[in-house]
Amino acid sequence: MGKLFAAFTLALFIALGATSPAGAASNTIMVYGDKLTEQQRAEVRELVGLDESDAVEEYEISGEDYAAYINGNPNSNMYSSARITLEDSGAGLDINIVTPENITEVTSEMYANALLTAGVENATVDVASPVAVTGHSALTGIYKAYDLEGEELDKERMELANDELNVATDLADNEGVTQEEVSELLTEIKQMIAEQNPATREEVEQIVQENLENLGITLNEADRQMLIDLFDRMRDLNIDFNQVRTQLEDIASTVTEKMEEMGLDEGFWQKVANFFSELFQSLSNFFRGLSS
Repeated sequence: MGKLFAAFTLALFIALGATSPAGAASNTIMVYGDKLTEQQRAEVRELVGLDESDAVEEYEISGEDYAAYINGNPNSNMYSSARITLEDSGAGLDINIVTPENITEVTSEMYANALLTAGVENATVDVASPVAVTGHSALTGIYKAYDLEGEELDKERMELANDELNVATDLADNEGVTQEEVSELLTEIKQMIAEQNPATREEVEQIVQENLENLGITLNEADRQMLIDLFDRMRDLNIDFNQVRTQLEDIASTVTEKMEEMGLDEGFWQKVANFFSELFQSLSNFFRGLSS
C-alpha cells in the first residue's frame, strides 16, 4: 500500500507540473518595476487580481534588466508591472491593460504584436502601473519572467520586438494616425509577409507601400523607411507562420471591434473582413503547397 501511494503521489506531482515551464513552481508570474514602493506593489497586486494566498513566482525588473534584455537605458525608472499566466499550448496570447489611464502610449494590440515578434506565446498578460508611464518597459518584465522560468527567448527577436513597439508609438504620436490604425497597419503587413514570404528588401518595400495605400495612410519618407527597415529585419526571423497567422487573426479581430466602437463606416469594415477572409484562404493554400 505504501509503495502504491508513493507511486500515485509521484504521478500526480508530474501531471500537475507538466503544464509549467522547467523550473516553474507556479504557472503565474508577477514582475514588479523596481521603483515601486511597498504600498504601490500591494496596489498593483490588487489591480491584477492577486490575493495573498495565491501561488505566484515574484520577480523585480530594473534599468539594468532593461539594458540587458533590449539594450535600453540602464538608468530608466521602472514602474510598469505585469502578471503573466502561462497557458497550455495553443491558447494564444491574451493581453489586458488593467490601468489604461496610466499606460499612455502602448495598447494591448501593440503589446500582442511585439510579443509575437519576440516569440512569446500561450500566455495571459495583465499590465498595470500605479503611476503614468509610457508602458514600454513592461516588455522587459515579460522577457525576464520567461528567462528566469527557463523559457529562453532569442535576444535579436526581443530587441526587434522592442523596436517594433517604438515604431508603433512613434507613428501614433507623429503621423496623425490613431493607435488602432497603427496596430491595423502592422498586423496587415505581417499578414501579407506571411502570405507572400518576401525574399528581398524590395519585395518587403512593396508590401509596406501596398498596405499604406490600402489604409490611406501617408508617411514621410523617414518613417516609411523606418517601417521598411523593421519588416526587412523581421523577414529573416525564424517565425512559425502558422502560429503567426492564428495570433494575427486574433489581433485583427480585436482592432476591428475597437474601431467599430469608435463608429467607423461599416462598409469599410466589411471590405476589411473580406480581405482577411481571402488572405487566410491564400495562406491555407500556401501551407498545403509546402506540405505537398
